[in-house]
Amino acid sequence: MFTKSAAFYDALYHFKDYEAASKQLHDLLSRVHSRAKSLLDVACGTGMHLATLQRFYQVEGLDLNPDLLEMARQRCPDVPFHQADMIDFQLDGTFDVITCLFSSIGYVRTLENLRRAVSSMASHLNDDGVLVIEPWFTPEQYWVGHLAVNHADTPDLKITWMYLSEKEENRSIFDIHYLVGTPEGVTHFTERHEMGLFTDAEYRDAFERSGLRVAYDREGLFGRGMYLGVKGDLELPQPFVFRPDSAA
Repeated sequence: MFTKSAAFYDALYHFKDYEAASKQLHDLLSRVHSRAKSLLDVACGTGMHLATLQRFYQVEGLDLNPDLLEMARQRCPDVPFHQADMIDFQLDGTFDVITCLFSSIGYVRTLENLRRAVSSMASHLNDDGVLVIEPWFTPEQYWVGHLAVNHADTPDLKITWMYLSEKEENRSIFDIHYLVGTPEGVTHFTERHEMGLFTDAEYRDAFERSGLRVAYDREGLFGRGMYLGVKGDLELPQPFVFRPDSAA
């Protein structure tokens, strides 16, 4: 998981509009929990979502990767960050909102870990709280044998990364090949990414086991869907329809 590519993470995902997605998320949260003041972003990466969300909430971030966290601290110097595993983290405080975005939940890999991760997040919610998770693909959605290639092109950094989508048991497997060019030269390295392929029923069950009422939107922030769980007396929108253009 980004053991070699962390330094290039933002360049790799240059195509993702984090600011627009974060504003859309805030618009949704304003409708579901208008009193929300605090937010924890689990698997926060380099802090791209938090750079915008800190305008609206008292935010904190959590990630397992120290290199990604270092970039997040540079981007958001006033934000507290925690290095911990989403499966079993324990923080002192609780939050009105907890997010786990951009399909990061897939990195828990197993169903048992999915349940533990959702339970850990739910246990850090305030009495009235919201948990938002953007899922990875379900087994039915995943496309085995797909050859993917992506590019980043700036004056001093050129990256091509390519992989063939494979599957082992209930996990998607990507052996990603990176070709990175800088003024100092061109290098090649590989990383193996394994992500759990969980069903809709398994996601819902993980929320419900943790005492949360859950709703699902098929689109979400960038087309992979969104699960929204609520705790306490908050009203759960049913059906949950998330309209990204509502934040415009």
